[in-house]
This record gives sequence, structure tokens and C-alpha cells, in this order.
Amino acid sequence: MFLGEAKDAQVVPFIINGEDYYPERSFDVTSPVTGKVVHRCGAATLADATAAVDAAAAAFKTWRKSTPVQRRDIFLKAADIIQQKSDELAEIMSNETGAATPWALFNINTAAELIRDAASRTSAIEGSFPTLMDPNTSGIVLREPYGVVLSVAPWNAPYILPTRSIAGPVAAGNTVILKASELAPQSMRALVSVFHEAGLPNGVINMIAHDRDTAAEITTALIANPHIKKINFTGSTNVGRVIGRLAGEHLKPVILELGGKAPAIVWEDADLDVAAQQCALGAFLHGGQICMSTERIIIHKKIKGQFLEKLTAAVKDMFPSDGPAPILVNEMAVKRNKALVENATSKGATVIIGDIKALESRSTELRPVVVDKVAPGMDLYKTESFGPTVSLYEIETEEEALELANDADYGLTSAVFTEDLRRGLRFAREIDCGAVHINNMTVHDEPALPHGGTKSSGFGRFNSSVGLDEWVRTKTVTFKN
Repeated sequence: MFLGEAKDAQVVPFIINGEDYYPERSFDVTSPVTGKVVHRCGAATLADATAAVDAAAAAFKTWRKSTPVQRRDIFLKAADIIQQKSDELAEIMSNETGAATPWALFNINTAAELIRDAASRTSAIEGSFPTLMDPNTSGIVLREPYGVVLSVAPWNAPYILPTRSIAGPVAAGNTVILKASELAPQSMRALVSVFHEAGLPNGVINMIAHDRDTAAEITTALIANPHIKKINFTGSTNVGRVIGRLAGEHLKPVILELGGKAPAIVWEDADLDVAAQQCALGAFLHGGQICMSTERIIIHKKIKGQFLEKLTAAVKDMFPSDGPAPILVNEMAVKRNKALVENATSKGATVIIGDIKALESRSTELRPVVVDKVAPGMDLYKTESFGPTVSLYEIETEEEALELANDADYGLTSAVFTEDLRRGLRFAREIDCGAVHINNMTVHDEPALPHGGTKSSGFGRFNSSVGLDEWVRTKTVTFKN
């Protein structure tokens, strides 16, 4: 159904101006589950990308005048459709990314809630009528949409991340070009199809994709296009730096949600059962392929032994030796994690859970790896693994814990485990990141909370009323009474 009327049922087409759009070129999309080509996807040229922008620019002229009620009703219907089609959408996501069914369904349900939340906020965008210095002059501060927004979302949460990248802009009256990940194009096309099925006018959301060879050319051209007024990007910090530089050259605002190296502090008074379970989930959910994944566990010396026993049990419960291993998006991701561990162990670190030399049934599989005695000078100390690899650190004081927690280029999310709320709040105030979760895992994202980071994790916020504010700008109007 989501491939559209089949000119070629095995090619994922774009959606431009509400219609299936088949470019001349295409590329293979390989499933990490089977290792085989699951389908092909259209590969955009500069002309294709321009066609998508032109459609969005034309649609903006009328969409900006749509009422909050019109937008709300379309969004609410789209949320219902997504959940009605959850089985089909989950299968698409699993085939393209190797996601386990629970993670796929979590993606679908969270996407639906993000859409419902955006729907509920459409009428909350309002201007003001401030009192001016001159009693004979009045002023109005209007809040208006920017225009065409370029949204770029990655593969690892292919319903949540593109949803938040398009829902806020569109709810605020903008139109969107969604540049889909080449690893999950059918998932993202399916999402856009849902909005059109719900009654979204043609051209309001357009979806394209490209192959790796043309990524720089297409992205540069889109950012330079005068119709594009604002950009949001979720992905790696290295690519985010390029996006930010290009946006700056064209004086265009940008929201960046980039990598992470999330710390979890386990204090001596923590509930160790809770801490072990949440650290295991935070580190190994979806194979650690989440920007908020727990990458560093900072443990008080007094309870380290007890905690490691419980962490080992939690990991074995999640991934028993006779059960399936986490599937990563491709073989390269497995090799990257193994290389990080090998570098660390060659410099004195110790693997206490896992075996990077073990042979799994697929080259894309890697079981959880826990590395102790990680220190500065090891690649694993600073580098985001983006896989099922987590490092351990031992501390005795709050100062040591904070120094370690903040000794990273990233600042997206973190966790603190303690039964003393005052201590937890002290840590929360001092950790330099966008979110701190007390007695819960580092992976946490919901519509009511603004989401974004500090330092090399980016800037700007998605979700909630704060996120919606990102998609309107003010215009001042004055007049004589």
C-alpha cells in the first residue's frame, strides 16, 4: 500500500505535491535482517529536489492561511491512521532497519502521540498587543510561519524522528521538504502517506531521498534554495557541523539534534535493582542505536560490586545466550564498536560482559559489551559508539562524578540514580546537558517535554510549546490611533 500505484512496485517513490514521483535513478536498500535488497528507492537529482521545493513554496501560500482547527483535525486523523496501520508500519521498519517489534511499535505509538500533541497546540500560537511609549500609537506583535522548512531525519527511529521534524513546522503553518534517510526511505514515505490519507493538502509535506554519492550536492542545493527559510537536522555531529556551516553561510536559522555520550550516575544510596535495569535498557535498547543511549555508567565505589552483579543479571535477562542478539543497521556499525573496544583493551581496559570475537548468525549482530577501566586516551572514552557498548567508571565524590559526566563533547541527556532527591537535583543542576532523568534511563522522549542538547549535541528544541515556538517568527506592526 505504501509503495503507491506500482510503476515499479519494488521502487520506493518520492511524494511531491501529493503525488508519487519516480526519479530516473534509484539505489538499493539492504535489510540488515536478511542481508538482501529489500527494495530500491528513488535517488533525487538537483531537478527533483527543486521540484519538491517549488511544490512546497506554492502550497505555503494557502497553507499559511489554514485555520488551527483545520490543521488540528488533519493531525488527529493522521494519528489515528498511524495506529490503525501499526502492524504494517512495524513490518516496514523492521525490514529496513532491523528493529525489534517492540521498538517499532514504540516508534509508531510515540509518533502518534507527537502528532496529537502538535494538534492540541495549533490554537496556542498567538501574538500580543503591547502598550507602547506613545499613547497615540498602538502595536501588534504577530507570530507567523517561516515558509518552507527543510527537515532531515535519520534511520534509527524512522517514525519518531521524522514526525517531530515535520509536525511542529506544519502545525505552525509552514510547509516541509522531508529529506528521508537512504537506509529507511519506505518507513518515512509511509509516514508522509498517512498525512495525505488524513486530508493534508498537496505540497504541504514533500518527501525525497538521495544516494550517498549525491548527498553533499543535494543538501547544499536545498539549503541554498531561496525558498527554504529554516532547517532542522537530526543525525551525527559531523554532518550537523556541515549543515550548520551551510545554513550560516546563507543566514538561515537551524535546529540541530546531534550525537550523545550519555552518562548515568549510580550513587551509593541508589535502588540497585532499578539502576541496573534502567542502565541496561538505556545502553542496549535498539542495540544502543539511539542518540540518548547510555554510553557511560559512573558508579560509586562502595556499591560497584553489587551493581555489576545486578547489571550482569539484567543484561542476561534482556539478551539470554540462547536468544537473538541485537541487530545493528549494518556490518560497518558492528566493526566500529569492535574497533572501539579493541582500542580500549589494548590500553588497559577490561571487557566484563560480552565477547567481541564471538561469531553470531549474522554479520550485523553484536551482543552487549560492558567495558571497565575506560580512561582518557582511549577512543571509547570520547567517541560515541552508537551501538551496544557501554563504559564503566568508578568514583567516590560528587565532584568526581560531575567531572566525569561533563567530560564529554556531547550534552544531550543523562541519568542519576539516588534515593536522595536533593542530591539528584544537585546533580541535575550541574550536569551540562539538555535533560537529566532521576531514577530512570537516559532514553526518554515525549511530546510534553522539550528535547534537544548542549555542546556538540546541538541546539534548538523539538516537542512541546517550546518546540512549536521554533517554527514561528514575530512581525511588529504599529499604527497611529
